[in-house]
Amino acid sequence: QVQLVESGGGSVQAGGSLRVSCAASGYTGNKYCMGWFRQIPGKERERVAVIDGSGGTYYAYSVKGRFTISRDTAKNTLYLQMNSLKPEDSAMYYCASGLTSYCSQFTYWGQGTQVTVSS
Repeated sequence: QVQLVESGGGSVQAGGSLRVSCAASGYTGNKYCMGWFRQIPGKERERVAVIDGSGGTYYAYSVKGRFTISRDTAKNTLYLQMNSLKPEDSAMYYCASGLTSYCSQFTYWGQGTQVTVSS
């Protein structure tokens, strides 16, 4: 059974940093596309960053230059390093994984971790 478990969310002041993690179990997701999404209640889910099966990374314009997605293949864990955080980055952050190396569809989702940035 595939499971994605996020951790590392919390509260931080604007300008600060956080790193959220996503531990995958039940499969080896290193060759698949994985990504981070975020959602605020009442708004559509936003794709924040993805890493494809070849290690290529893609970012939303709003986070480019501030966030870095990476994965540790030995630990089967996905990370999102968030620097220079802004209040508008506050959201529930979700980890997701597809079943191919391409980032066209995401099949598995974590339960989310809350990130709150205060001004």
